[in-house]
Amino acid sequence: MAPVVIGVITSLVLTTLLSALIIWIVGKLNLGLSVSGFGAAILAAIVIAVVTFLVALLLAAAGASVGTGLLGSLVALIVAAVVLLISDKILPGLRVHGFGGAVLAAIAIAVVRWLVAILLTGLGMVIA
Repeated sequence: MAPVVIGVITSLVLTTLLSALIIWIVGKLNLGLSVSGFGAAILAAIVIAVVTFLVALLLAAAGASVGTGLLGSLVALIVAAVVLLISDKILPGLRVHGFGGAVLAAIAIAVVRWLVAILLTGLGMVIA
């Protein structure tokens, strides 16, 4: 395998594991969602990534963009909440507690992801 392919695969695996860890932490904190275990969190991370990609593709095809600033952040939050609700319907190990729970979970996931990024950057690790 070429080094680039190995790098891409490694990056995908690490990103998936990091996302699963974040989802698992948010689930343990009871912040709008619950996960039956770390295996379910890994599946949730994969499904959420795929659903997010498909939603972004549909929004782009419709000519809609998330934008920037406060309005863009609110739209991104709503999109993330909808993605969580869709993922809840697909995965038996993931439970989102209504739309309010989805919004709370989306905020919690963003905050935990931000804190993990700060921690990893402080340790000298570069993350995407």
